[in-house]
Amino acid sequence: MRLVFAGTPAPAVPALRELAESRHQIAAVVTRPDAPLGRKRVLTPSPVAAAAEQIGAPVIKTTRLDADATERIAALEPDLGVIVAYGGLVREPLLSTPAHGWINLHFSLLPKWRGAAPVQHALIAGDDVTGAAVFRLVAELDAGDVFADRRVRIEPGETAGELLSRLADVGAGLLHEVVDAIAAGDAVARAQTGEPTFAPKLTVDDGRIRWEEPAERVLDRVRGTTPEPGAHTTVAGERLKLHRVDLVDDAPPLAPGQVGWDRGRVLVGTGDGAIALREVQPAGRGVMPAPDWWRGRRQDDVRLGS
Repeated sequence: MRLVFAGTPAPAVPALRELAESRHQIAAVVTRPDAPLGRKRVLTPSPVAAAAEQIGAPVIKTTRLDADATERIAALEPDLGVIVAYGGLVREPLLSTPAHGWINLHFSLLPKWRGAAPVQHALIAGDDVTGAAVFRLVAELDAGDVFADRRVRIEPGETAGELLSRLADVGAGLLHEVVDAIAAGDAVARAQTGEPTFAPKLTVDDGRIRWEEPAERVLDRVRGTTPEPGAHTTVAGERLKLHRVDLVDDAPPLAPGQVGWDRGRVLVGTGDGAIALREVQPAGRGVMPAPDWWRGRRQDDVRLGS
């Protein structure tokens, strides 16, 4: 089949490479335009654009799937549209342009966590199982019938970035299977069942640590917002990013947000115990071991969130 693939970030790349190595033809890759990155704000192609260039696929760069993009895609006469985290909505008439419509690889077990940040919300909520699903794209957000899904157990301590990377690999193979089934004419899609939950794009405030929450919820928030938008708190009015934390069960009594030093560990009180800071990043500085940050402060009474 002739495929049009739409995607932008790194988690979409395994799916593109998987399909490029299949018996199907990538007629074009649709991705968002080059964006400024780094301190020097250098215009940089998206990870999908870079991968498309490597495999020799034509690239359409567009901020929106508008009339112009629709016309360019329709001219390719695609059999199927495939979308993986493109970063924009597919509406009519583009939705009906490919002969077999569009399918979407989504990183959750639908109808749970519909939306832009399913992996992050699953971790913040404390889920221990998630997965990947391939469904038929419809006008309603992530509501189409599901062709296939695959359950994945979330590993202890796994961050959103780590889990998303793993799901990207799992989902690439699942997507390939569904595309093959559609080509063969034996694909079956089933309506989603159960009450949907939603996963909107995270804001900076989603990464703000609420020290009054239980220790496990604090850990889940750090995991779910790492690497983006980043878990953070404040100390003496300055932002402190939290990169790695651990649960502890032998901490001395600490009030929520109170920092203590215990046997080489930097501990912080929560709503029901404490966590240990492993790696932090003070404002304007690089990531460092938490004990080094603590020694540099030389204060006996430090409270986070202040």
